[in-house]
Amino acid sequence: MSHLLISAAHKSSGKTTLSIGICAELRHRGLSVQAFKKGPDYIDPLWLGSACERPCYNLDFYTQTQDEIRALFAERARCADIGLIEGNKGLHDGFDLDGSTSNAALATLLGAPVVLVIDSQGMTRGVAPLVLGFQAFDPKVRIAGVILNKVSGPRHEGKLRQVLEYYTGVPVLGAVHRSAELEIVERHLGLIPSNEETRAAEKIEQIRRRVASEVDLDRLLGVAGMAAPVPSGLATPPKPARRVGPDVRIGIARDAAFGFYYAGDLDAFEQAGAELVPFSPVGDTRLPEVDALFLGGGFPESRMRELEANAAMRAEVRRFIDGGGAVYAECGGLMYLSRRIQWRGEARAMVGAIAADAVMHAEPQGRGYVRLRETAAFPWPNPAPPGGEVYAHEFHYSRLVGLDAGLTFGYEVLRGDGLDGRHDGLIQNNLLASYTHLRNVAANPWAGRFVGFIRGLRDQVDRDQRRATAG
Repeated sequence: MSHLLISAAHKSSGKTTLSIGICAELRHRGLSVQAFKKGPDYIDPLWLGSACERPCYNLDFYTQTQDEIRALFAERARCADIGLIEGNKGLHDGFDLDGSTSNAALATLLGAPVVLVIDSQGMTRGVAPLVLGFQAFDPKVRIAGVILNKVSGPRHEGKLRQVLEYYTGVPVLGAVHRSAELEIVERHLGLIPSNEETRAAEKIEQIRRRVASEVDLDRLLGVAGMAAPVPSGLATPPKPARRVGPDVRIGIARDAAFGFYYAGDLDAFEQAGAELVPFSPVGDTRLPEVDALFLGGGFPESRMRELEANAAMRAEVRRFIDGGGAVYAECGGLMYLSRRIQWRGEARAMVGAIAADAVMHAEPQGRGYVRLRETAAFPWPNPAPPGGEVYAHEFHYSRLVGLDAGLTFGYEVLRGDGLDGRHDGLIQNNLLASYTHLRNVAANPWAGRFVGFIRGLRDQVDRDQRRATAG
């Protein structure tokens, strides 16, 4: 099982762009590539998935056990010619002191050789102690090669290669010169997501061509072939029995405003017997015939004029909620259900099911990992063990303003910000809306719980109708 981990000395070194280009070029050569992203992230996986033409999966120490990570990696990578893991931040960065949740720890866990992307701007001889330091800091991590990024020209490239060859012995697998072609526009949460970038395919092709000409892909494939085998047949939590066919239809918001969904969560919905039916709050005027709605994250503020203009869809969603339909909304979905989104001096009307305004701020209002405890009011069946605690994440620049007192919440916030610093998971009728982004893992199989909730509501309606008929 050939695989490698692309990391860097620090964030914003260009590893995402190069990972996109590598995936696209390997696909261009006829190889099947399975991409993975370390940590909680939606935007990079969207780009990587587009480049690979298959979904990208997240590997996260906070929400998954080590066995879960290895099992997911083995299950998905064995179906491809090569697995590429893109790290987050720097190689040794993590949220703990001992490095047990770092990119380096993930590389060690999966036996993955590391290719280090070096932002070489303003560097010549200084690149040597940087690489030597990474080699010496943790000898268990195999630095199998470097890719020099943002190189200023042929002379600069030549000096960097000579220094690394003389002092480190680490092979240079490529030298990518600085170019506007390689830039993907960024926003407050990072790169513009590929579902919103109208020229995403063209941008990926530009990056692919540059990587093909400036990175030695044959040597990189040789590095991937040095990976240690990942054990298969690991003990994993039992999956629910797959149903013959889906018996629940869930409308899922997918367009330029909404697109933050984990590939593994979507798989879990299918496993639980749900059919996910895409619809666009931006472009569609009618909801599809569904039993429930899932409004995921995204950037509704960037499309708030179009969302306001689509009054027909806003009214459809409001009627669905008021009529008792099961709805789950995360972050951007929560914002869409509010009265208004306020951003950059504008206020645009949204669905209005939640009596509060989503106000955008210049700084994050909630960022990072969260730990929640489910309250007694939490509506979905089968509380998440242990004790109903949930490990997840949030990342939002908006805050709800004007929430009434005495509301019902599904979560008590133990770590993080949520809706008001103490609560998250607003419950109204059969709606659960929160800033928290859930991840379907062994400790929190939320997709199956939501599907069970939908079935329970449907069964109750059937019972009520039978009683009414009998009476």
